[in-house]
Amino acid sequence: MQLFGKMSLLLLGLSVSLCVSAEQTKVVEFNVKPGGVVHTFSERISEYECIFTYASQGGTNEQWLMSVGLSEDDQMFSCSVWRPQGKSYLFFTQFKAELKGAKIEYANAFTPAVIHSPFLIPVTQRDGKFSAQLSKLTVIGRTRHDEL
Repeated sequence: MQLFGKMSLLLLGLSVSLCVSAEQTKVVEFNVKPGGVVHTFSERISEYECIFTYASQGGTNEQWLMSVGLSEDDQMFSCSVWRPQGKSYLFFTQFKAELKGAKIEYANAFTPAVIHSPFLIPVTQRDGKFSAQLSKLTVIGRTRHDEL
């Protein structure tokens, strides 16, 4: 439970540092398609891009959302991919999240039962550690800005 508390504090700190204005935030809807074929969906703000690549099986298309945001000081870029209804009925055989223009500092996936981070960077599942269920994925990266 201590680890969960520390993770919560880290998340809170990151979310506070990611204060964004409406011009620096975007939420878009997309279909997650089953059939075992690899699909890619991406969204960008300025020169920063979030790329979600996946393959899933079962059921029919599901509506998912992707949000991308850039902090007011342009130092942090965030991306979240999630199903608004929560639990997905699709089985993800693979997935990967990448950030272009930012170095990943934090990533986590939420499944219906637990919150865990059995992932590698770029954010992809580790073999044997992922239960094929996904309800939300969050990735936060530091942008590459030179100091004046």
